[in-house]
Amino acid sequence: AMAEGPPRGRTPSPGPGGAPGPPSPRAAGATAGSAGALSPPAAASKWVRLNVGGTYFVSTRQTLCREPKSFLCRLCCQDGPELGSDKDETGAYLIDRDPTYFGPILNYLRHGKLIINKELAEEGVLEEAEFYNIASLVRLVKERIRDNENRTSQGPVKHVYRVLQCQEEELTQMVSTMSDGWKFEQLISIGSSYNYGNEDQAEFLCVVSRELNNSTNGIVKEPSEKAKV
Repeated sequence: AMAEGPPRGRTPSPGPGGAPGPPSPRAAGATAGSAGALSPPAAASKWVRLNVGGTYFVSTRQTLCREPKSFLCRLCCQDGPELGSDKDETGAYLIDRDPTYFGPILNYLRHGKLIINKELAEEGVLEEAEFYNIASLVRLVKERIRDNENRTSQGPVKHVYRVLQCQEEELTQMVSTMSDGWKFEQLISIGSSYNYGNEDQAEFLCVVSRELNNSTNGIVKEPSEKAKV
């Protein structure tokens, strides 16, 4: 019987020394193309791109899912998202909200702390926290707003002042050991009233103050013995 030869069109071309040569570029390209058709790596799918009012933010699905009932979790973290949302040409979710106040929202989901820059209004952060339905953040912002209102309603800060008389050699120790919120305000020299040996001891009046915040129903609490001394 006659042995069959290799199939037509699939005989590799001989390389140097008669050895089969490398696969043709066309075959290699087909192999690469089939690999490219596979799903992307899992690491790439964990990142989410958000377009909030024209400003881009990038975060992970794990961060956005910290609050399971929040708008952001329902938008992009659940299988078959409940909320339909348009995407821009880069594939980012489009959210029609103010990006200025989105930073504190995203940072809270990242580390669980409320950080608001001085130029941002707390009421604006509260409005966004309520829109994104982040209940724990809503409570934090409301507590901060309430604390600020309480401080404002107490009126201007009042101070109590005391004048202490001391000698020059006692001055450093007295200033360095002040406690109970007492702060140095002014030092007044009153000359020397006593003579010790051949040296005159200069005397000073030291003015100290403390905020009047240790009061209960308008009654100022007495300072400790150390402050009195």
